[in-house]
Order: sequence, then structure tokens, then C-alpha cells
Amino acid sequence: MERKMEGSTVRDVDTGGETGGEDVLVGNVNKLMVSPPGYSGPQRKGHLIFDACFESGNLGRVDYISEFEFDLFIRPDTCNPRFRVWFNFTVENVRETQRVIFNVVNFSKTKSLYRDGMSPVVKSTSRPKWQRLPAKNVYYYRCPDHRRNYVMSFAFCFDREEDVYQFSYCYPYTYSRLQHYLASLERRNLSYLQREQLGLSVCVVRTVC
Repeated sequence: MERKMEGSTVRDVDTGGETGGEDVLVGNVNKLMVSPPGYSGPQRKGHLIFDACFESGNLGRVDYISEFEFDLFIRPDTCNPRFRVWFNFTVENVRETQRVIFNVVNFSKTKSLYRDGMSPVVKSTSRPKWQRLPAKNVYYYRCPDHRRNYVMSFAFCFDREEDVYQFSYCYPYTYSRLQHYLASLERRNLSYLQREQLGLSVCVVRTVC
């Protein structure tokens, strides 16, 4: 079956300006509203707003395929542009009972635990505890429509319009959370623990969008 992508309208919520879908993935999407092709009116419920401009966030581009389907492009690792695995982003401005399919279309790994029952995690503002999506709603496959890249597709139904939903590859563990944990150990004045800075990595700098 031939799959055709419609020309999407991608609009920055803060500036109102449209952004090109073919731009190099140099930064995370930031409160990006994705609306149907040719639409230029006011923001409506169901015109999803994507955001990954937060610590551990990763989503570089969103393409509108249809009212129910979106292609998502993740950014590569800082020091290895050929390695693309992690994603973490939020979605808001949803419509109650709105059903969608998200396709993460540029994975670099040929093998994945998604093939063996693993599934992404999701939480929302009213349900802040991470939960795994049902494995039956997750598919990992090689797609001829995306240069034979590996694609992970998952289906989801939004049920609360006021909520902001967050999706992630697995449970995030941020640099800040690690620092808080190490600081808590230091406060215990353990005789066998000493902490010193050896240097700064490039990944620390990347926390800025």
C-alpha cells in the first residue's frame, strides 16, 4: 500500500511563524503546533502542540500525515550523529477521545526490545506516575517509506483535554536528578565517600535546547 505524506503546516505557538519540515535537526521542537495542510486560522483543540525543550527531552521534527497520524524525527546523540534511539516529549492541546498514531521514523538500531514486548512510557499532569503503553499497541519494523530506517509506531487515545501528556523511550533519569542524589549522599558525611569533579562532558552542555 502506497503511503503519501500531506504537506503539513507547522507553527510556532509563541511566534506564530511557520517552520520548514526539512530543516536540519539542530534543536528540539519548542511548543510547536502541528495543524492540517493549508490551515492558517486560530489554534483549535486537537491541533497537537509538541514540546521537547526540557532536560532529557528529544524530538527534532514532526510531520503531519493525517488527522490521526504523525511522523516524529528524533535528534542524534551529541557525539555520534549516527546513533538515534532516545525520545522524550510532551503533547498538549488534545481533544478528548482523540486517537493518534505516532511513528518514530528514524531509529538507528536494527534490534530493539520493542520487538520483545517493551513499550514506551507515558504520564500526564493528572496522572504523574509513569505507565507503560500496552505492548499490543506498539510496533517496531523496517519501513521502505523512510529509507528503510527502523520505525517504532504506537497508538494512543487522549482522554483528558486539560492534561499535558509526556511520552518517553523509557523511564528518564536526568542529570539534575543524579546531582540531587549525589548531593544527598554527600550530606550524610559517609567516611567511604569522596566526590570530586574530573571534568565536564559535551552532554552536560546539551541540556540547553
